[in-house]
Amino acid sequence: MKFYRFGKEVRKEITIFNSVGAGITPIIRNEDPMQVGCMHYDPEAVLGMHVAPCPQLLLVVSGKGWVRVEGQDPIDVETGTAVFWEEGENHESGSDSGMTAIIIESGSLDPGRLLKE
Repeated sequence: MKFYRFGKEVRKEITIFNSVGAGITPIIRNEDPMQVGCMHYDPEAVLGMHVAPCPQLLLVVSGKGWVRVEGQDPIDVETGTAVFWEEGENHESGSDSGMTAIIIESGSLDPGRLLKE
């Protein structure tokens, strides 16, 4: 048995897209284009507006935050919420009080097969 850390203390800060207080801990990369990471949002964090390079699924595991797509108002999210962005969708996310989320990125994502809306 081995133990690994994916907590905030080992995150990589994200500074592109005018991001503030946001960082990710990569968890898995696969030979098929797929990545799983743990996203850490500090209070008042913003992961700035950017284009999804492939389908992305954000799973809120603790805290509260918000998400939005370009041209729309922010929508609140909380623990237990999953948000899916299609490839090419311009979006941003953040938190006023702090939030942790698992991010899954893959060209073959289809959350509708198992998750309920």
